[in-house]
Amino acid sequence: MIRKLLIANRGEIACRVIDTCRRLGVRTVAVHSEIDREARHVAMADEAVSLGGASPAESYLRGDAIIEAMRATKADAVHPGYGFLSENPDFVEAVEAAGLIFVGPSAEAIRAMGLKDAAKKLMEEAGVPVVPGYHGVDQADVRLAQEAAKIGWPVLIKAVAGGGGKGMRRVDAEADFAEALASARAEAKAAFGDDRVLIEKFVATPRHIEVQVFGDGTRAVHLFERDCSLQRRHQKVIEEAPAPGMTPEMREAMGQAAVRAAEAIGYRGAGTVEFIVDASDGLRPDRFYFMEMNTRLQVEHPVTEEITGVDLVEWMLRVASGEALWVDQADLSITGHSFEARLYAEDPAAGFLPATGRLARLRFPDRARIETGVREGDAISPHYDPMIAKIVTHGPTRGAALGALERALAGTQVAGTVTNLAFLRRLTRHDGFGRGEVDTGLIDREAEALSTHPVACIRTRALAACLALGLDEAPDHEGFALWAPLSWQVALGHRGEEISARVTVRGAGRYSVDLGEGPIAVTRGAGWQVDGRPVHADWARHGGVLTVFWGNAYPFDLPDPLARGGAAGAAAGVVEAPMPGLVREVLVAAGDAVSAGDRLAVLEAMKMEHALRAPRDGTVAEVLAAAGSQVEAGAALIRLEEEA
Repeated sequence: MIRKLLIANRGEIACRVIDTCRRLGVRTVAVHSEIDREARHVAMADEAVSLGGASPAESYLRGDAIIEAMRATKADAVHPGYGFLSENPDFVEAVEAAGLIFVGPSAEAIRAMGLKDAAKKLMEEAGVPVVPGYHGVDQADVRLAQEAAKIGWPVLIKAVAGGGGKGMRRVDAEADFAEALASARAEAKAAFGDDRVLIEKFVATPRHIEVQVFGDGTRAVHLFERDCSLQRRHQKVIEEAPAPGMTPEMREAMGQAAVRAAEAIGYRGAGTVEFIVDASDGLRPDRFYFMEMNTRLQVEHPVTEEITGVDLVEWMLRVASGEALWVDQADLSITGHSFEARLYAEDPAAGFLPATGRLARLRFPDRARIETGVREGDAISPHYDPMIAKIVTHGPTRGAALGALERALAGTQVAGTVTNLAFLRRLTRHDGFGRGEVDTGLIDREAEALSTHPVACIRTRALAACLALGLDEAPDHEGFALWAPLSWQVALGHRGEEISARVTVRGAGRYSVDLGEGPIAVTRGAGWQVDGRPVHADWARHGGVLTVFWGNAYPFDLPDPLARGGAAGAAAGVVEAPMPGLVREVLVAAGDAVSAGDRLAVLEAMKMEHALRAPRDGTVAEVLAAAGSQVEAGAALIRLEEEA
């Protein structure tokens, strides 16, 4: 067995690998960037080595520095996690050339599946069905447009290299193709260093179902399927296993196809074969198509572990240590159902814009499996993926597991940054999702209803007014002021709304809160009560904000009465950076006439490209940032001339 393992990654996957190593008695080495020096995975590991820098290119993508760290710490193997160097065949070869062990597939297997066009050809030869499309070497704009028209609209433009939704664009009409192609190529070039694309038919009622495979380089088995159809911007949001509505015939067909794919390339370790399924007529064995194979451990692997009882990281370490596959397909079975929700620092109401911030509060319920790489007090960095945690539940039935997920989300508390927590809760309570009626377009169809921020009711506001005054920590008031009950006026901000409340003392620990709609009784005793009903709430104060956790997280600003502000930003015709990032491209110059919605610049942040658009019709007065410049959140990038 491997004795000492270096984890060439960060965040929750590094912590996940360390958990298994602790159980197996394998010593661990963490690597980290300068800004990750105090990170959770560093604290968990037995040893740690700094790679320097802040960005991935300066740290986690430095294969030579990682191999040197292995030599320095006498680690005999490296686990790449996912992302970063996990699917880099050159890194695999360098590790093995140094006489060390790479915990994962061979360089040849990674290369075979690393380019989508070559992988599809290989799968066709192995008898695995593929999506109709163009995977040719001719990358001329005209040729790609012609092929897209032949396939028929809508189509998907997909980066030949990489995954994760980067370099992918849906195009519904010929008129939109050129812009989408340019955008997909730019994003693919930035993410993977390769701007080649392929074109595929867009399946009208698609479900994203993937099969977990595991091999020893000669033989492979599958550990059943996961449904990853709940997606936004081609990125997974909630995954589950097994897939709802799956039939034995469909499972057998997909499982055998996935095993054929793995054995065709001599696959070693844990991998995932991803299929797009045409669910317009239910799940049928003749309606699934190979999309790609991820030659690594997947983010959503915990749901497979929950239903099979298998520790995939342990299996990876055993095979990497030289063991032959010790199970047959008949030895594997499904028990119950599992869900995983990805908790991100992002703003669903702003198009899922990634967010930064310091986690002033981070607490999870005991009744769920939590995979996280951060702790309360940690900062969400603009240099890395903004995932906070994966929340995983298991139950004897799909309904039980989904109910457990909703309760776990309700019991999760995050303050200090905006998150998608309320969005995830709405998904768990969505009627169609509850019935198992899922497809990849569900979130887009109902984005407005799912993505709006929850607004506090009057009872929550009354409690917030008392908490804003510090009455949870103050002694019980019973006094009067000038023969009148003691009272205070308190001002709060909530979701852009100004709230004014009058809080009046009615006795020891008893208050009356007037928000303009009649008095609300608030009582503080062993616990708080509002209008005579117990309050199952918690709260946190941080940086002038009070967050009340009562089913959802409700932030209230505590305004500085001396502060003065005015309309700015979009209202004044100034386009600002919504987050720290790199100005990838500036598309206008001073004097250009623009219309509302026109793309003015492209900002690259948190591994994604974000188009910055004109807030109104007008003329560009100034361009305040150049392509290639790093900017902070709120930095003015482009100013339009004032309206006449």
